Amino acid sequence: MSDVKIINFMAFRKIALALSVTLMVVAAASLAINKLQFGLDFTGGTLIEVGYEQAPDLVAVRSQLQTAGFDDAVVQNFGSELDVLVRLGQAFNDKVGESVLAVLQAGSASDVELRRSEYVGAQVGEELTEQGGLGMLVALAIVMLYVAFRFQLKFSVGAVVALIHDVLIVLGIFSLLKLDFDLTVLAAILAVIGYSLNDTIVVSDRIRENFRKLRKGTSEEIINESLSQTLGRTLVTSITTILVLTALLIFGGELIYGFALALLIGVVVGTYSSIYVASNVLLLLGISKEDLIIPPKEDVVEGEGFEVDLEDFEDEQK
Repeated sequence: MSDVKIINFMAFRKIALALSVTLMVVAAASLAINKLQFGLDFTGGTLIEVGYEQAPDLVAVRSQLQTAGFDDAVVQNFGSELDVLVRLGQAFNDKVGESVLAVLQAGSASDVELRRSEYVGAQVGEELTEQGGLGMLVALAIVMLYVAFRFQLKFSVGAVVALIHDVLIVLGIFSLLKLDFDLTVLAAILAVIGYSLNDTIVVSDRIRENFRKLRKGTSEEIINESLSQTLGRTLVTSITTILVLTALLIFGGELIYGFALALLIGVVVGTYSSIYVASNVLLLLGISKEDLIIPPKEDVVEGEGFEVDLEDFEDEQK
């Protein structure tokens, strides 16, 4: 056994299983009832670009628009700090741009110029929705094939269940809190898949190694030792990532708020799932040393009246 202090993670695996199932059921129910609040990228709406002579306060601009009745207005800099892009979820007409311009001019000490006012069609949004969903399904399928080829089928099932768990919980939280789901959040979901998979593969690699190396111990004990050995690496990676994402969430502004929040939730949930979900699935599927035995090599060196197994010969030379 290793010198690392062994933590009995799997002693709480039933509690973790109940927690994960509960979270997934709540997330699925919220998605079925509340659905996702798709942003302008998916639903269509109006884009209005204006130019200021002096850099405006975006918070004040957003407040002016909300006071005037544009409650769903998204305000961000576009190009430079003098250019402001306003996104509205309402249908386009010729008067929307003029109405927004009038509100902004009334609340600004300098002149405001209307640069453009155009409509983003819902047809584009439907195409993005289909392609985004298809992209996630393809990613999960490729992950399952890779892990099955790289490790073993039971590891593949565990990895995919962990990824579905992570994605479903992130989507469920956005649905439950009725947060806007746009392209930046979709990008964060795909990033969560990559992050969670990376952590799961590191843990799976150590579990496979210990199943082949350790002569004694039950499957649960070997998984506990493997998780204990990789815990330091997992925590360091997760904590540093969480610190960066927290900074982005606080100081990054409205444009990347959804991206930072989705990724932050995904990293926390992904760290949990790499420890409890994937490993729990392995135990539920009955993982054993027999599943990971390396097939013996048949290559032999023939001599005068004797045969030498190449693998044994190489071990003796070492």
